[in-house]
Amino acid sequence: MAPASLHPARTHDIIVIGGSGGGLEAVRAVLANLPADLPAAVFVVLHIGPVSYLPQILAQATALPVVRAESGAAIERGKVYVGVAGLHLLLHDNHLLLRRGPRENLSRPAIDPLFRTAAATFGSRVIGVVLSGALSDGTAGLRAIKRCGGISVVQQPQDAMVPAMPLSAQRYVDVDYVSKATEMGELLARLAREPAGTVSPVPMDIRFEAAIAAQELADMKVDDVLGKPSRFTCPECHGALWEIEDGTMLRYRCHVGHAFAADAVLSAQADEIDKLLGTLQRSHQEHAALARRLAKREREQKRDNLADHLERRAREYEEDALLVRELIGSGFAGTAGGPGEDQGGGGGEGEGEG
Repeated sequence: MAPASLHPARTHDIIVIGGSGGGLEAVRAVLANLPADLPAAVFVVLHIGPVSYLPQILAQATALPVVRAESGAAIERGKVYVGVAGLHLLLHDNHLLLRRGPRENLSRPAIDPLFRTAAATFGSRVIGVVLSGALSDGTAGLRAIKRCGGISVVQQPQDAMVPAMPLSAQRYVDVDYVSKATEMGELLARLAREPAGTVSPVPMDIRFEAAIAAQELADMKVDDVLGKPSRFTCPECHGALWEIEDGTMLRYRCHVGHAFAADAVLSAQADEIDKLLGTLQRSHQEHAALARRLAKREREQKRDNLADHLERRAREYEEDALLVRELIGSGFAGTAGGPGEDQGGGGGEGEGEG
């Protein structure tokens, strides 16, 4: 018998799940304990690499049918829909949307766009779940779910392989339930059968940001509505960033639509410093090598003064390269990234697939 369409009664029939580093193991544990007659549709986004076998992997863990998300597909209860590499998974009018919208928190697919569009479309019917991962993707989306009357669930940080995402959600969101991954399936199954709360108007900022992910806004005409101009530049496109105060959480968006939690900006800046230092070290090493080669040629031509000068220059370049290498080795740049084990692209299935 084919799975039924979304239940006409107002229950919690939309479950959105997001994870990153360590998230694959957590999602498998959650799905393993969901019943085959679950009266809800489940949507999963993990930070994955360019090639993904996630639907096949997750299908081995659950009695529910697991399918790769397809744009335009109607949402059905009793199915697990899995986000695909390189595209945001969004929900709109009882259908799925796949869009190559601006990356959020250095990822596409990202968790926040899924959570935000679920909240904007289904309101209090949504259950949002944040699992293991680094940085804070999912926190802003979970806040949107709560603001629209939905339920928030977070993996117990001590149970998470990488606890930063659950900890961030707990810090900035009034979380309803904290659970171990192995116990979460039973919790979600119970919540899915409970009546949803009253319908609340969707805040305008949530609608705006959902539209940005769906590429329904040609550019960021709504910057001043979402926040105020900041002095910082976008790590993705180097355009100006707008600062958004989302409750007590600080977030940023650029005019292209790239979005970041503050820790993701910090992590991206640390990556850029690492790259700049690496380039600087290589440049000094190349200068030293060239100076020594020129010095040798001058020595062969009996121009000892010029050869001595070039050798001194070579030693200076080598000393500079050593200083830069020591700076890199000290972890100076990495400290700027905070809990940067996962820079947005790794984690989840991507741990094994790049």
